[in-house]
Amino acid sequence: MSQTAPISRAEVRAEMDEARERFARLLEQASAADLRRGTNGTKWTNQQLLFHMLFGYLIVAKLLWLGKGFGRLPGGASRAFAGALNAAATPFHLVNYWGSCGGGTVFSPARMLRRMDRVIAALQRQLDRDSDAVLARRMHFPTRWDPFFAEVMTVADVYHYGTQHFDFHAQQLTLTPAGQ
Repeated sequence: MSQTAPISRAEVRAEMDEARERFARLLEQASAADLRRGTNGTKWTNQQLLFHMLFGYLIVAKLLWLGKGFGRLPGGASRAFAGALNAAATPFHLVNYWGSCGGGTVFSPARMLRRMDRVIAALQRQLDRDSDAVLARRMHFPTRWDPFFAEVMTVADVYHYGTQHFDFHAQQLTLTPAGQ
């Protein structure tokens, strides 16, 4: 995922704003029946998948902490950590699935929207505080955990990951377009 031309702060901010706006529209326009409907390519309902899309941004905050920490260490440290996480991919996928099932049940659409607003605002504040040197820190990632994890990612890549994850899953929603 590390790009040849790093994504700019402005681009990351803009894509997060767009995702937040899209998330709000999706939730506001979805009927109760829409939210209960199954999705394309997952075993989740639309509401569970919407929670999972929110969860992608929630996990970015934790990934940033890891990336900033491991980015200060020799590359072998994060390579070993990523290897251990790759070895635990099967339990991770189960927790990821069941966690989104539970979160999509416990979090109402209004609660998901409030949480998305807060997490995006917090990520953007952190992005504004991070220096260019911090954004350039690199660490190895467990590529078996997510198709958007590259073997090595910068902190800037991690900020971008949340929107890549969001955009991918948005295509799997089966919500009825407004007015139909």
